[in-house]
Amino acid sequence: MAKYLIARQLSGKKVVTNEGEDFGRLVDLNVNEVSGKIETLLVEPNPDSSVATKMPKEDGMVRLQYESVLAVGDYVIVEKRNMTY
Repeated sequence: MAKYLIARQLSGKKVVTNEGEDFGRLVDLNVNEVSGKIETLLVEPNPDSSVATKMPKEDGMVRLQYESVLAVGDYVIVEKRNMTY
């Protein structure tokens, strides 16, 4: 139950790269039902983001591996180097 509360609290947060680029807005999380670990983030990309425009999209959304997350606070900060294009 706690994992769903976390997902709700994080939903809508701005996602920025460690270089300060506005990547987009967090829409949802993919949580492994067995382990309870977050696997991927579903992000609505900022159309002005040079990184997001290079990434594959599913229904206009970008999936980021959770390993790319550096910190979560007012923003979700992701490591630009670890993002897969």
